[in-house]
Amino acid sequence: MAGVGAPVGKVRPVLTVVAENGSTRDGVSLLDDVVREGARRMLAAALEAEVDGYLADLADQRDQDGRRLVVRNGYHRPRQVVTSAGAIEVKAPRVNGKRTDEATGERKRFSSAILPPWARKSPRVAEVLPLLYLHGLSTGDFVPALEQFLGSAAGLSPATVTRLTEQWQADHAAFARRDLSKLDYVYVWADGIHLRIRLGESKACVLVLIGVRADGTKELIAMDEGYRESGESWAALLRDCARRGMRAPVLAVGDGALGFWNGLREVFPDTREQRCWVHKTANILDALPKSAQPAAKKALAEIWGAEDKDHAQAAIRAFERLYSAKFPKAVKKILDDENLLLAFYDFPAEHWIHLRTTNPIESTFATVRLRTKVTKGAGSRAAGLAMTFKLIESAQARWRAVNAPHLVALVRAGAHFERGILLERQAVAA
Repeated sequence: MAGVGAPVGKVRPVLTVVAENGSTRDGVSLLDDVVREGARRMLAAALEAEVDGYLADLADQRDQDGRRLVVRNGYHRPRQVVTSAGAIEVKAPRVNGKRTDEATGERKRFSSAILPPWARKSPRVAEVLPLLYLHGLSTGDFVPALEQFLGSAAGLSPATVTRLTEQWQADHAAFARRDLSKLDYVYVWADGIHLRIRLGESKACVLVLIGVRADGTKELIAMDEGYRESGESWAALLRDCARRGMRAPVLAVGDGALGFWNGLREVFPDTREQRCWVHKTANILDALPKSAQPAAKKALAEIWGAEDKDHAQAAIRAFERLYSAKFPKAVKKILDDENLLLAFYDFPAEHWIHLRTTNPIESTFATVRLRTKVTKGAGSRAAGLAMTFKLIESAQARWRAVNAPHLVALVRAGAHFERGILLERQAVAA
């Protein structure tokens, strides 16, 4: 009856999610149990709905005796699938189909888009493996490490990890050979990434080139082992891109300390250069005492955040007046690269936020950059590059296009922009 509590002396049963003694039972979090059970039920329901929809769409397909050609046929044997919620047991519905392909004569089979027959782990779990390797964990340590988090090593045996690594190496090799002649990269970012693992040499890093296509989407162009400050390492990477048909980009963005610029001038001499403001700001602040850094950082932001190039140049003059007497080295760092620091102002205003830093590369590698010493054990060069490739490939699926993507094609076509605004042809001619 409404409003009446439980009888005196009796306790109303409730669902207990967290154990009274600290949220675990037999070393397993009860909350994790609930999450995994919920994931199992949702996956089971989704698989059932997928099969029901498939059967409904083909309900009118029958043989000469009027029997349906596609029917349910129980369930497949249970299997464990590793997901971000942990390892869960799945029983996928089985479909018996008697339809045949007229062209090949082979039977048409149902294949779940949610849980393909070969799937033993979710894509997000596969994304974790490159991160673990690039943080210095050997492939032999993957299984016990992931078992602590996922509750089971199902689908992640050492043999499976080895097969994955070999497949990723093959994927990277195919990527490095692909034809670039039909792709047009208007903007490119370049950087050299030092990782926790050793590559061929202790000072070697991964050279990364990311571009913006004419439709505004970002894409990995090339990557290889090399030396960050070596012009020859970068020239070799760019020569290979040119050999495979890459067209010269309109603008390249990178750190001033990179050997990339010497390589760029050799291979793509017509490409304009933009220095990364994040790197430049750090270099300038390093030349100042800590007490002067907060004000200087604000003054530098007035330059790269100006409303147009004229105001940016005025902000540089103000910075020079304020700091040249006491800190000439800091001022020289900006005056020597003034034109290269302000190049982005000659492009669409909507693109400025993308073109003044190498953030697309920085953000992708934020979790695996070398913070401390490199691991003692030397990593496999091929495996290290393959893991890096898969990390970027996974991140690439989440990259958003540049702002106002329709303007990228105009930049390639040679359109002129003044104060970030597109000039009409009549104005350019005048």
